[in-house]
Amino acid sequence: MQAQLILASASPRRSELLKQIGIRHAVMAVDIDETPFPGEAPAAYVERVAAEKSAVCASQNDSLLPVLAADTSVICDGRILGKPDDLQHAIEILSRLSGRNHQVYSAVSLRNAGCHWQALSVSEVRFRPLSHQEIVRYWQTGEPCDKAGAYAIQGLASVFIESITGSFSGVMGLPLFETAQLLSQAGIEVIQ
Repeated sequence: MQAQLILASASPRRSELLKQIGIRHAVMAVDIDETPFPGEAPAAYVERVAAEKSAVCASQNDSLLPVLAADTSVICDGRILGKPDDLQHAIEILSRLSGRNHQVYSAVSLRNAGCHWQALSVSEVRFRPLSHQEIVRYWQTGEPCDKAGAYAIQGLASVFIESITGSFSGVMGLPLFETAQLLSQAGIEVIQ
């Protein structure tokens, strides 16, 4: 089956989510500097990074297919937490999230035929209190190593989550409601 779009991401979770809604796609990961600018607001940050990913991907391929990119960040106390560098960093991140609410910002960027559309999803997640030992054991599973906020909502960390308000798929890394709306702008209907 021929691809309907190019996903500018190496994330297997984003690819799985697109498959979940029946979107055939090719994957073309791009490498950009994802360092936040000093004082950059979380929404502006994820929107900028998603837009840069889609722009770089669109410029590096000669396909006429639409290009979809996304960026997701975990925010606590207004601070972008990022991905953990090591066990100590994961302990710091997950201890900060323990027993508290935090936000997950997920931006989607779609480029097609000279047009650019973006959408933003913001979800609120509450963790139950976590012990130091739980955090260490969780790290040892390998799951949090490459995840924003040092956790995967769809994995083992699901047992940490007391509540979520917003988009489960957005917390995973690709908000499907917003993605489907953007795809319809490019003439790709999810349910046909």
